[in-house]
Amino acid sequence: MVLLSLTASHRELDLDALERLSTGSSSVGRVVVGTCGPVAGAVVISTCNRFELYLDVDAPLSGDSVRHATRHVAELVAHASGVTGEVAARSFTVRTGPEVTEHLFAVASGLDAMVVGEREIAGQVKRSLVVAREQETTSKTLELLFQTASRTSKRVGTDTELGAAGRSVVALALDLAEREVPPWDGTRAVLIGTGSYAGASVAALRARGCDDIRVYSQSGRAGVFAESHGVQPVDSLVEALADADLVVSCSGARGRAPAGPTAADVPQAQDSPVETHLRGLTSEDGPEASLGHVLDAAALVRARERAADRAGDEPEPRPLVILDLALHRDVDPGVADVEGVLLFDLATLKAHAPAVAHDVVAQAQGIVDRASRRFEETRLGREADAAVVALLDEAEVRVVAEVADAVDRLTAELAARGEHAPGEADADVIAREVRKRVHAELHDKIVAVRAKATAEAKAAEAALVHGAEALTMQASAQRDAGRPGRR
Repeated sequence: MVLLSLTASHRELDLDALERLSTGSSSVGRVVVGTCGPVAGAVVISTCNRFELYLDVDAPLSGDSVRHATRHVAELVAHASGVTGEVAARSFTVRTGPEVTEHLFAVASGLDAMVVGEREIAGQVKRSLVVAREQETTSKTLELLFQTASRTSKRVGTDTELGAAGRSVVALALDLAEREVPPWDGTRAVLIGTGSYAGASVAALRARGCDDIRVYSQSGRAGVFAESHGVQPVDSLVEALADADLVVSCSGARGRAPAGPTAADVPQAQDSPVETHLRGLTSEDGPEASLGHVLDAAALVRARERAADRAGDEPEPRPLVILDLALHRDVDPGVADVEGVLLFDLATLKAHAPAVAHDVVAQAQGIVDRASRRFEETRLGREADAAVVALLDEAEVRVVAEVADAVDRLTAELAARGEHAPGEADADVIAREVRKRVHAELHDKIVAVRAKATAEAKAAEAALVHGAEALTMQASAQRDAGRPGRR
C-alpha cells in the first residue's frame, strides 16, 4: 500500500481558482475508487480554502506511475469541476509516503490553515472520514491515518497555546465586522446556511453578546437548525435583510449539483465503467452544475429600499455588513457596489489573517513531526510484517516436521522396551520444546529480515517522493508561468 495525496489550497492557488477546481468535490472520491483499479481507498477534504484528495494505492508506484495516477485523478476532477485536465493537473501539489502524513497532520492541527491555529479544520477532517465511510471509499490505512491525524490535532490543541486564542475564520470575520456594526447586544444578524460554519457562527456571535440571530436556508432546513440552536428561522431573505446589521453567509450551495437523477444518469449499453461513473456526475446543465448566488445585488437593493422606507425621515439606514465565508461564493461580488453595503469575502479574510508567535508554531510543529514519524514507522513496520510472517511460516513447517520425527523416535524407543506409545500429552511437551528452540534460533533472522524489509520500503518511498517532488516542481513552474505579470 502506498499513500498518495493531491492537494490544492489557499497557499498555492487564489481562491477563485480553488473554487472552480473544487466544484463537484463531493463525488470525486467515490468515482476515483470506482474507476481506478489500484486505488483501494479515497478520502476528500473540501473546505472554504482547500481541496485535498488522499488515496490508498494498492500497487507499487514509480515516478512514471505517479504521473499516470495524477493525470487520471486530474481528469476526473476536471470532468466534475468543468476545468480542463491540464489546469486540474497543474493545480495540485502531489505528495507520497511520509509527506502525505506530515501534511495531513499539519492540516488537521491548524498549522496549514488560512488563520493559523483555527480549530474548525479538525472537525472538517473528522467529517471527511465520516463521509468516506458513508460512501464506502475508505480503507484500513486511511482510517488509521485520519484517526491519528485527529488525535494529533487534539494534542496540539491541549498541549500548546495554538488553539487557546479561539482562532478561526468565523472569529476573524467577526473581528472585521465589529468596527462597522452596532454594539453586539444591539446587532441584528442573519445567517445564510445551516452547516458547520453556521453552527460555529451562532456560538461566536453569542460569545460576543449578540442574541438577535435569524437563519435562512435555501434547502428548507432553517426550521430544524433554528430549533436546535435557539435562533429564529426566516422564510424571506429579502425581508430579513431589510432589518439586519450583519449577514454571515456560509451555505456553499453553489458548490453542489442539483439533486435527483436525470436521463444522463442511466448507463448506456456501450459505456465503459469509467464512462458510467462519469455520466453519474453530470446534469443537463454540464458537470456538477452550480446553482446561482444565494444573495445577488438585485435582492439586496430591494432589501435596502425596504430598510430606507422603514427609516422614513430618520437618517439613512445603517450600513449592512456581509461576511461571505463560502468558498463557492454565496454572495454575488456585485453586491459590494450596492450603496450602504460592506462585503468581506474569504480573500479579504486571508489578507487580514493575523500572525502567530514563532515559538508557539514551533511547539505545535514538533508535536506534528513526532506523530508523523511514529505513524510512518508503524506503517513501514507493516510492510516488513509480510517478510516476517513468511519466515515464521517456514519455521512452523520445520516445527511440525521435527515434532513428527521426535514422536516417531520416542515411539520406537518405547516399543523396543515393550512400553505403550507416547500419548497426546507427551506429543504436546515435545512440540513446545521444539517450537521454543526453533523460534529462539529465528530471533536474529527475524530482526535482520525486518530491518532489511523496512530499509527497502524506505528506499522505495524515498525514490517515489523524489519523483513526486519533481512533478510538483514542474506543476509549480507551470502555475507561475501562467500567472499575469510574469515574464
